[in-house]
Amino acid sequence: MAIHQGVIVGVAEGYAGRQEMDVQGRFIAPGLIDGHMHVESTMLLPSSLAASLLVHGTTAIVSDPHEIANVMGLEGIRFMLRESETLPFDIFFMAPSCVPTTRLETSGACLDLENLASLREEPRILGLAEMMNYPAVLAGDAKVIGKISLFRARVIDGHAPSLSTHDLQAYCSAGIQSDHETSDLQEAVEKLRAGMMILIREGTSAKNLETLLPLVSRKNSRRFCFVTDDLHPEDLMERGHLDHVLRKAVRLGLDPLTALQMVTLNPAEFFALHDRGAVAPGYRADLVVMKDLESFSAERVYKDGRLVVCDGRMVDFPQKKKASLPSWPIRIHTLSPESFRIKKQGAKARVIEVISGQILTRARVEEILSVNGWILSDIQKDILKLMVVERHKGTGNIGRGLVQGFGLKRGALASSVAHDSHNIIAVGVGDLDLFTAVEEIRRMGGGLVAAEGERILAKVALEIGGLMTEKPLESLTAQLKTVSRVAKSLGCILPEPFMALSFLALPVIPELKLTDKGLVDVRKFAVVPLFVQEDIR
Repeated sequence: MAIHQGVIVGVAEGYAGRQEMDVQGRFIAPGLIDGHMHVESTMLLPSSLAASLLVHGTTAIVSDPHEIANVMGLEGIRFMLRESETLPFDIFFMAPSCVPTTRLETSGACLDLENLASLREEPRILGLAEMMNYPAVLAGDAKVIGKISLFRARVIDGHAPSLSTHDLQAYCSAGIQSDHETSDLQEAVEKLRAGMMILIREGTSAKNLETLLPLVSRKNSRRFCFVTDDLHPEDLMERGHLDHVLRKAVRLGLDPLTALQMVTLNPAEFFALHDRGAVAPGYRADLVVMKDLESFSAERVYKDGRLVVCDGRMVDFPQKKKASLPSWPIRIHTLSPESFRIKKQGAKARVIEVISGQILTRARVEEILSVNGWILSDIQKDILKLMVVERHKGTGNIGRGLVQGFGLKRGALASSVAHDSHNIIAVGVGDLDLFTAVEEIRRMGGGLVAAEGERILAKVALEIGGLMTEKPLESLTAQLKTVSRVAKSLGCILPEPFMALSFLALPVIPELKLTDKGLVDVRKFAVVPLFVQEDIR
């Protein structure tokens, strides 16, 4: 293979060069591409994430920055673009389509058509990010259709969990081309037949690979990509990135070359990255040297023909100049432990049931424990208080709900990472536990907290918008391990409690979620009362 000025100029025998590298007995693959990933979910700055992904053979990602956009608006997106410049790694972005995600929550910003139009000419903005507000698409909402029309000639990503029949056909007819929320095999078949690119997600909270992989065949494999969507730092540190997904796919029976195609050529062609995704003349020399096609371990990685990883370690990764980081205050109305009380208004209430390994939830109706007219957490039935505190505008909004599946016996967990508007979400046993945890997040300016009574047991500061930190992956992971270990000591049974907690505020994923405006029935796309008069199951 001959490389000149970062481009492959020939793949054949007979070439000679000023510098030669013998990789006999190894496999050379294109650099891996993740077609749907949220940088903010790793809690790392783009520059730190790039270094962490290169050692796993990834040389490019397509990111939707709607997490930071929901907090900081255009300022947050511009910050992400600046932070990811001049790296030996490609971070492309999609313009966030839903900021705010819905009218059912309070976000920190609003991106209208004019804002999105200002992003369209950015060379690293590839299209319109996941269109989560599918009810508005189906209703022909003028503002939503206007956003789609703005990016008509580009890629328009979808987000359509469980959408089917005529609704799915209408959604696709609007010009939406992909979906990463597919979690059921028959659902995937229908979306495939509707012409969608199926982005098979294998992240931290949502794992769909094992369910959907049986659908992939040699005949249809060009219509699939592997993506991670939301990846927790501990998973990145311990399992890897797309190399982990490849290992799992091959272990489950997928042909290795087909698997590689789904993280190289397929995403490159789908996102019109025409000079990436293949080992051929005219393509960028973004290359991974692998020992075998089982472990997919990256021995060497080249970016634009330059060696950036050798023997699994970074080589001369450039240090970005220290830039001023945006500060974004936590604005919370004055709180007290009494702020977290729930007045009894019926014997039965709606309860959010967490499904381990999924971001989908189930809606349940349960008899609720109470004393003197106030609801208590019922640790015997694992029904705990769940709160969402508005933190952008100081409105004083607090959404009060109940959740089953965390297993806490004492204390509380709280986080300023709460998709997608990123208000503060907290789950806990007692009112004082919840108050202490939320107040510490206010004091830190964002982060994760485990508390009991008046004591802070563990915490992780996320000083950039309450979402990210300057800390490198290793030290961030150490802190996260500590706070997770403390959560387990409080009785938590979920392997990733803070990731699971963060998705309980996302009102576009069925069935039942909680925002600062109240309990949301996602299928009805409406706020519903916590208490019910009869069993609605």
